[in-house]
Amino acid sequence: MKRSLSSLASVAVAAALLAGAAAAQVPAGPKLAVQAITQVAPNLPQYTKVDQPLLRDGIAKATGGRVEVTLSSWPERNVNGPEVLRLVRSGQVDIAAAPLTTVSGDVPVLDGVDLAGMNADIAQARKVADAMVPVANKELERLGIKLVATYPFSGQMLFCRKPVASLADLKGLKVRTNGPSASDLIKSLGGQPVSLAFGEVYTALERGTVDCGITGAGSGNGVEWPEVTTHLYTLPLSWSTSGYFVNLAWWNKLDPAIRTQFEKTLGEVQEAQWKLGVEATNDGIACNVGRAADCKLHTLMKKPMVEAKPEAGVGASLQKHLADEVLPGWIKRCGERCAAVYAEVIAPITGIKYAAK
Repeated sequence: MKRSLSSLASVAVAAALLAGAAAAQVPAGPKLAVQAITQVAPNLPQYTKVDQPLLRDGIAKATGGRVEVTLSSWPERNVNGPEVLRLVRSGQVDIAAAPLTTVSGDVPVLDGVDLAGMNADIAQARKVADAMVPVANKELERLGIKLVATYPFSGQMLFCRKPVASLADLKGLKVRTNGPSASDLIKSLGGQPVSLAFGEVYTALERGTVDCGITGAGSGNGVEWPEVTTHLYTLPLSWSTSGYFVNLAWWNKLDPAIRTQFEKTLGEVQEAQWKLGVEATNDGIACNVGRAADCKLHTLMKKPMVEAKPEAGVGASLQKHLADEVLPGWIKRCGERCAAVYAEVIAPITGIKYAAK
């Protein structure tokens, strides 16, 4: 018993020394209060399983309490999304996160990272995001903003209140889209894109103002879209690749040791979020369609949705719509330089070429 207690004491001392060594990497100094706004809802796993434990609590622990992050989700601060970059640029918040397509109205090149129909799987979405960060930062730094990490949501799918078994069934339907390239895709498919803030979509679906909405399999579950829809078309149209942005002046003025710790922490956040993107996609589908055994992260729906699986050949069809309508639409918004960006940075990854018309 004495030997066991001695061993336990040794382990405790070692752990304390390791914790002290970690905290000692950030020297003593004045406390730093940080304002951060991330995620479209406070109950999403991207928020509860990553941002809260790693970004909020992790940075405080790693700096020995010197850094205190006040973390909020969008609804808690009455943020709808498109204004995120302006909040960061003005210094009203130090760190903020948003889907790149949502804030691409201010910086159109951001939409090119995850064009609707472009990334068939999340691995490719990650490769494109990694390659595009330096390109995006050339644009963002002119605005006093820096993109410091990327992440996906779950696969962006169609939640519909009408039967949808294929992309052809979208013809004539009103579809809430989650960005400009998704709007181009829906128009190309014969649907009518509708622009609505994320927080307004539930009511629009409930009232029939829109027939379908595009969001993540897990995100839609988190905001209870299955309550007002019946069919889930489980083809990822995109991954809502997102980013953590910082005010560049604030970032550059940070104590170098603290900035280094933020870089380390945000790197951990990035890896955790990309891993979660895979899990949240599969789990979101399972929870929405009533597969209880596979539903671990989200809420199991009492009234399961009908699962509509993608039809054969849909990938080739999506690529054609991408090449014919989505890519030209983005380049029109972004300028001809984005045609060069696509050719040099993105096309080698996707294998899909852009031909100017």
